[in-house]
Amino acid sequence: MTNRKTALLTASASATLLAISPVSFAQDDESLFDEITVTATKRAQNIYEVPIAISAFEGDKLAQQGIVDIVDIGKFVPNLNITQFSAGHTSSANPFIRGIGLQDHLITTDPGVSVYVDGVYLGRQVGQNWNLSNIERVEVLRGPQGTLYGRNSIGGAINIITKTPGTDPGARVSIEAGSRERLNGDFYVDTQLTDTIAMAFTGGFKNRGGIGNFVNLPNAGIKVGETQEIFGRIAFRYATDEVSITLAADSNDGEGGLRPYTTLIDEMPACSALRQAGYTNADVSSDPYDNNTGQASQTRVTNSASGVAITLDWNVTDSISTKLIASARTSEYRSGLDDDSLFDDFLSFPETGQANQQSFEVQVNGDFGAWDFVSGLYHFEEQGDNFQSPTTFNGFTDGIFILEQDTKSFAGYANIGYDVSDSFRLSGGARYTEDKKDVFANVGSGPFSNKHDSDEISWELAANFTLDGGMNVYGAIQNGYQSGQFPARPYCLFGGTIVGCLIPGRNITATNYEVGIKGQPFDRLQMSAAVFYTQYSDLPYQVSSTSGGGFSTENLIVDQDSVGFEWESTLLVTDNFQFHTTLGYIDVDVDEQNNVKPVAPLTPELTFSLSPELSIPLSGGASVVMRADYSYRDEMYGEPSSDPGRLTKIDDRSIVNVDIAYHSPDETWTAALYGRNVSDERYDNARLNTGDYVLQILSNDPSEFGVRFVKSF
Repeated sequence: MTNRKTALLTASASATLLAISPVSFAQDDESLFDEITVTATKRAQNIYEVPIAISAFEGDKLAQQGIVDIVDIGKFVPNLNITQFSAGHTSSANPFIRGIGLQDHLITTDPGVSVYVDGVYLGRQVGQNWNLSNIERVEVLRGPQGTLYGRNSIGGAINIITKTPGTDPGARVSIEAGSRERLNGDFYVDTQLTDTIAMAFTGGFKNRGGIGNFVNLPNAGIKVGETQEIFGRIAFRYATDEVSITLAADSNDGEGGLRPYTTLIDEMPACSALRQAGYTNADVSSDPYDNNTGQASQTRVTNSASGVAITLDWNVTDSISTKLIASARTSEYRSGLDDDSLFDDFLSFPETGQANQQSFEVQVNGDFGAWDFVSGLYHFEEQGDNFQSPTTFNGFTDGIFILEQDTKSFAGYANIGYDVSDSFRLSGGARYTEDKKDVFANVGSGPFSNKHDSDEISWELAANFTLDGGMNVYGAIQNGYQSGQFPARPYCLFGGTIVGCLIPGRNITATNYEVGIKGQPFDRLQMSAAVFYTQYSDLPYQVSSTSGGGFSTENLIVDQDSVGFEWESTLLVTDNFQFHTTLGYIDVDVDEQNNVKPVAPLTPELTFSLSPELSIPLSGGASVVMRADYSYRDEMYGEPSSDPGRLTKIDDRSIVNVDIAYHSPDETWTAALYGRNVSDERYDNARLNTGDYVLQILSNDPSEFGVRFVKSF
């Protein structure tokens, strides 16, 4: 460990210890804060009793923070950065937690952060339903979660938990209208059909206008960054004292305009293909939020997803319970990039993709006084493909790209906890995983195929101690695993002939050492702090180039060490004024590769947010709640190479949301004025240097102002 990392750990640990000294605090018997219950460890616990770094968002309060989808969650969690850049699609979401995430979207790349909806793992992150309209809460787990959440959670996991039918009978409708042709509407109904059967139904639509024009295609019929989507979900729940069965189905369908991006040409050497062909930046659109393409087939994007899941909970005895989750999902999209950003067709890659997945999990859980356990078996299958045709590469048309992968994964896991005393708890667990991947590629001179089988044991140990004043101190060692990955775009040059480079990487492993403290040191302060050090082995970074016969993406295998600090707190300054803060710092050290020092892509060193909220009581019981949310993400690099020209450097960004809401005396309706990104911050989502040009993928969320109305029945 470097001296810098040692100093950071020492300083952070000292700050944490200062925060908990003395160990006894004067607190009222009744807390001023509502208790937050999470299921991060697959059992219900107070958030302060969970020995991991975790953030939780209440579903009914998301809109007040300006959170309309999962991408917005990434603005308010320490060391979390969620970007959108996959194939120029507006529906993608790419979470990076503590420097680990997904750079690419093709079927052979697995995410490093797993996303779950009601316990169902979402294998793909383009085309899924990210709407947050009937959400109970969102949990963000930071650090490897390999024991309970499996192979693709080496960076962390995001749990989206929907409202359970029958728990909140009634109905709610909401509508939102604003600038940039914003028009959102949704409804939620929860009704008890019989004494044992309840139904919940939600549906809605989202519409947002474009941010630019397709300047060479006046009849495109759509604008850059435009989005429209409809979605729905229905769930039935049968429940008795011993058994509950929930059957849920959801679907979404969306379309829009290609997200804003541009191509940098002049910054590249004279030998680059675009420069040699005589193109310069003067040939692309002068406004980067306009698009200069001449290919009408690449102006429009589509996405759809649907799924069905059944969940059975059975209290076998007072001490033993079982849980079964079975699900089938499908998702598909159409998109692609005209990489040259030119009217001429020099580099274009129209793309479609689809994935079908089936998962089955059965748990047996127990609680025997001082002992408790969570155990289970898990099976996952995925069949997916990406298809690009006709592609144009350096002016040569009618190219073809086909990539298919079938994945089967099986796992067994167990986690055991023991209460040594009322204040001291130990827990530990392990997971065994087997993965099988069959991949097929046709990149113009194939076809080629290969297989890869792997297995791994991941584990964790944790201790949690409750201090006299109720604060919880924890220490944990967490281990995670990800199976080796095939390259995303397997082009390589061998003897003048293009062949498929279908060589899988080695298994990726992660070990995280973490200490933290959570709780209420004072009546009006709620806080959590964590210090971590994580070692990653055989981690793949995706590196793209246009050398050879196509747009090639290969895996650069690295070892990486990360050290950091995280803080979250809510301070009740008065009964009507509160202040929420988050802070994340991470320093990533990547081993040198061939005399080159890579950097962790899309990983800001510093992240923080500030959120003051003022509630003004009015006569008759009504109130006005005014809130502002400031989010900061430090500068970062768009890919692993910190190139000398800093062509892939992404500048830091600051985003401010505001919300002023009137709440009726009986709390049955709310009317609000909102502003999102009120300073109109324009920023890069990603940058990619291919050697011939730089792709600059731009944000799709300029300033927006509007009104929101919510009515409950």
